[in-house]
Amino acid sequence: MSLVQDAPARAALRSATQSGWRTVLTHVEPGKSSVPRIEAAVALAKRFDALLIGLGAEMIEPVTFADPYGSWDGQVLTAMREQVQVNIAHAERAFTSHTGQVRAEWRRVEDRPVPAMARVSRSADVIVAGGMPIRSVDGYRTADSAELALTSGRPVLVVPPNGGVLEGKKILVAWKETRESRRAIADALPLLKLADEVVVVEVCEGGDAVGDAVFHAGEVAEGLKRHGVNARGKAVTAKDDDVVPMLNAEAKVVGADLIVAGCYGHSRMNEWFFGGVTRGLLGAPRRFVLMSH
Repeated sequence: MSLVQDAPARAALRSATQSGWRTVLTHVEPGKSSVPRIEAAVALAKRFDALLIGLGAEMIEPVTFADPYGSWDGQVLTAMREQVQVNIAHAERAFTSHTGQVRAEWRRVEDRPVPAMARVSRSADVIVAGGMPIRSVDGYRTADSAELALTSGRPVLVVPPNGGVLEGKKILVAWKETRESRRAIADALPLLKLADEVVVVEVCEGGDAVGDAVFHAGEVAEGLKRHGVNARGKAVTAKDDDVVPMLNAEAKVVGADLIVAGCYGHSRMNEWFFGGVTRGLLGAPRRFVLMSH
């Protein structure tokens, strides 16, 4: 391809990068579990020439001891707090060992990861989180991906368990007639503009709903085209329990390594409850997932 032909592509890439994410935030824990997340966050920061902020956040779980004299209680609490500091120090070493090729900052705080991340995200554009099953998350040491999306007000890019680098050449947008879907598309624009192809998919139950789904997905695709996105719409049918398998199947057909979707959930009695699609996409993600609430 000639330099003249290359010029528009280079200009489009430069424009999308300049208008894209400038600060990437990720939570880091000690041990190997954070490595796929760090590597994906580094690659994303490099792609957008963004600052990468790593946060070490952990705290001891509140416990009640039966020692009436309090001496054992105090010794145990001291040891537990010291272990938290050791863990955060190990997390910092893991972070700095992977971030030599990007602009990076390290921050640490003794707090639960999700509220700590939500506060730090005030200066971030996107959060990179790990794709661990929701049920196995220890909220005092690990940042739950869905809870981050619901509380931070930032898009959350969830890395699959096996890690990898997000290419984003083909992207599937899971469309639903909700504010969360609208927010997710707006938040994902920096990636959508760089994609070779974006397919907007609405899943419906069939019957008369198919025509509406075709119209909705087409309208969304037309709106994305006005942003310079190569997008098309598509409607597929599936029962409620089969929505996530259908989305994964469609992503596989397209060759997409990213699904963009709204995040659905709410808090009741200090416990978070997530919608079925949110649970399904994040429980064991097969590819990258970008979620917004």
